This record gives sequence, structure tokens and C-alpha cells, in this order.
Amino acid sequence: MKENRLSALWHRDGTRSVLASLISILIGLAAGSLIILLIGCFNKNLGLKSAWDGIRLVVLGLFSTGRNASGALTFGFNPASIGNMLFRATPVILTGLSVAVANKTGLFNIGAAGQYLMGTAATLFIALGIPSSAMAIPGVDPSSIPPLVVWLLALLGGMLAGALWGAIPGLLKALLNINEVIACIMTNWIAANVVTWMFDGSNFKNMVENTKSGYVYKTTINGVATPKLGLDKLFPGSQINGGILIAILLAILVYILLTRTTLGYELKACGSNRFAARYAGIHDKRNIVLSMAIAGALAGAAGSLYYLSGNTEFYWSTYQSLPAAGFNGIPVALLAVSNPIGVIFSGIFMSMLDIAGLQLTNLTAYNEYITDVIIAVIVYLAAFSLVIKLWLGGKRKRRERAVSTAADRGAAKEAERK
Repeated sequence: MKENRLSALWHRDGTRSVLASLISILIGLAAGSLIILLIGCFNKNLGLKSAWDGIRLVVLGLFSTGRNASGALTFGFNPASIGNMLFRATPVILTGLSVAVANKTGLFNIGAAGQYLMGTAATLFIALGIPSSAMAIPGVDPSSIPPLVVWLLALLGGMLAGALWGAIPGLLKALLNINEVIACIMTNWIAANVVTWMFDGSNFKNMVENTKSGYVYKTTINGVATPKLGLDKLFPGSQINGGILIAILLAILVYILLTRTTLGYELKACGSNRFAARYAGIHDKRNIVLSMAIAGALAGAAGSLYYLSGNTEFYWSTYQSLPAAGFNGIPVALLAVSNPIGVIFSGIFMSMLDIAGLQLTNLTAYNEYITDVIIAVIVYLAAFSLVIKLWLGGKRKRRERAVSTAADRGAAKEAERK
């Protein structure tokens, strides 16, 4: 009975997906550790001790508390690092959700970066443009509008802007059958230039300090910032706020949408076979546009929550590059096999590697780019997760076949004896 339950659990697609992701993570960590070891062995200035320190920081960098008086690495509960990790995980989880939702409908949303930018622009224009009772921007008169109301409007405005921008590739795909990857790449760079033009002509640039002429005011100058909700007391000295809770809530809502609603069933049906879904009476074109709009709203929320934190100034000359957060969602979604709940954990894991990279740079002679290699290996293997799942399935079948053969031989011998 127990064997049957284990066999049933093994044959579940979700079980093998989780195992494939874990194998990808372990191989990625092993590859990073091997690189550190090779560098330490072939560099006389480093040595094996330095390599051992680097390997420990890659695996346990989140819990590093620095070095003691004798120069040895120390580990323990580090509330600042954990809080900063959760703050960094917020936009990555949301952009990962953006990619995952589109993937469930058979679409590859590589346009999360542009949707992130449009959400950021809309959020900052609303947060800084609507006068609040705490406003301190020169030349703008304050009013009695509560900052919390402005914050809510800014978040919803950012999500709406991201949804509208995400719907554009969806419309092109649904109506003209233009590949969504090409359309998303185009909208990414259009968004970068539009956002640059918008802020270039605005009065929200921080001109007070000469070195910050290319930056937009933080929303804290307007008193509009995401509430801490007591998390700053749990993780003192960090940048954490309530944004991580909103990201987790949105992931749960997306999971419910995809698994417990008619709309979610229709979206997944279009992803499995668009033409079969149309034959079954499902409006495939509408669902394609809706899927990209939902994906865009999530990417827009990522930009909104990141800059509503008040921790970071937005650099408005974005046409030179696209935000990394928009692309970091792709490996997060791949590692989670596009499962919304899995995206939470994969987003946190990727942020843990970011913190480990910073600790590696600060405490050793190695640099944070080693963690980029680890992420690259994990992403590469996650893309081949189907191969790993087939390998796991084949291994289980060979084991069951061997057990069955042994049982048959035993039964044949017993029959001969009788």
C-alpha cells in the first residue's frame, strides 16, 4: 500500500518538476563552487582557504555576519541581509509571475521590462504629481489628500499602465498573428524611449544635487511610501516593506485564477492548443490579449512596488538600457515551471544568490559575477527540465521493471519447486 502511494506520488508531473528544479539548483551551485575552487587553486594569492570561504558564502551568504577579530568568517541570523533579500525578491517574484501567466497561455512574455518601465512611470507621475499632505517638492502646493490614498492610486495606475502596454503584443498576436517575442522586443525599446521623454520634460527630476540631475525624486519626498507593516522591526537595518506581502498575495491570487476559475481553464486550454480551444467554443483571441494584459499588470506592479518603497531613486535616462528586473523574471518562471506558488520560492532563491554575490564581493577576493554563472547554469538546466523529468521517469520505470522481473523469476522458481 505504501509502495503504491510512493509510486503514485512519483508519477505526478508536479513531483518530477520539483525534483528537476532542485537538480538544476544543485548542479548550478556545484558549478559555481567548482569555479571558485579552480580560481583558488591556480591563483597563488588566494589559495584553498580563500576558495573554501568563497564556497561557503555562495551557499550560506544570506547568513553571513562578516569576519571576526581573527579574520574568520562568521555565520548566524542576519536580519539586515534577510530583509534586503525579501525586498529584492518583490519585483522578481512579480516579473516571474508575469512570465508564468503568459507561458500558461502558450506565450513567451519577454516584454516584462517594458511593462515594468511603463508601470514605474505611471506610478511615479501619480505619486509625485498628486499633491499630498506630506508633499515637499519645490513649486508644488500641498493639499489634504492622505498619502495612503495617493499610494493606492499610484499602485493601481502602475498596474493599469503595465496591463495596457502588455496588451499591445497580445493584440498583435491575436489579430495579426505577429510573434509575441518580436512584438515584445519592440515595445520594450519603445517604452524605454517614451519613459525617458516623459521624465525629461517633467519637473520631477532631482535637480537639487548636481550629481543627481538624471534621477527622479524618491516618493518619500511626497510622503507616499509602501507601509512597513512591522517588518522593519523583524528585520532591522534593511529596506524591507509590505511589498513582499503584496507580491505573495498576488501570486496566490494568480494560482487561484489559473487552477480554480473558468477563465484560468480557458487560458490554459489556449496554451495547450489554441485551435482545439477555439473548436471547443473558447474565445482564443480574447484570452491571448487578456493573458498578456494580466502579465503586463503584474510586471507593472513590480515597478510600482520597487519605487514606491522610497528606497531607490529612478534614473530617467532609461533608453540606454532596460531594467534587469524585467528579464530576471524569465529564469524565475523557468525554475518554477510557471507555477505561481513555485515562483515565490524561486524568486526568493534568486534574491538569495544576489545577496550571496554581494557578500562574496565584500568579504573575499572573488566577485559577484560568480553568482551570475550559477544563475546561468540553473537557467540553462531549467530550460531542459523536460529532459531531466524524462530521465527521472525512465529511471523509476527501470527500477520498477527490475523489481517486477525479480518477482517473476522468484515465482517461476517457486513453481518449479512445487
